[in-house]
Amino acid sequence: MTDCVFCKILNKEIPSKIIYEDDVCFAINDINPKAKKHILVIPKEHIESLNEVQDLNLIKDLFSAIKKINKMENITAFKTHINTGKSAGQEVNHLHIHILAN
Repeated sequence: MTDCVFCKILNKEIPSKIIYEDDVCFAINDINPKAKKHILVIPKEHIESLNEVQDLNLIKDLFSAIKKINKMENITAFKTHINTGKSAGQEVNHLHIHILAN
């Protein structure tokens, strides 16, 4: 996807500090945080939303990454949030999971 901000971050076309990366996903701090810690976990494969996920192993891999990120960031209490669709608040059409912690 040529105009996806997350794809551009992954391809180093937009500078951003990647705080976690593995074979499946990467994580960055949200530029408009809604909590003291607000991290976005983003699959490397461009998938528009949760509705387009074909391989449910991806979800397992993303949540496995969330566990690792939380340990790395010393987060013990948190919420996860996935917006699916514009009317539900999805601003970037690339699947991502929010980690919100105070």
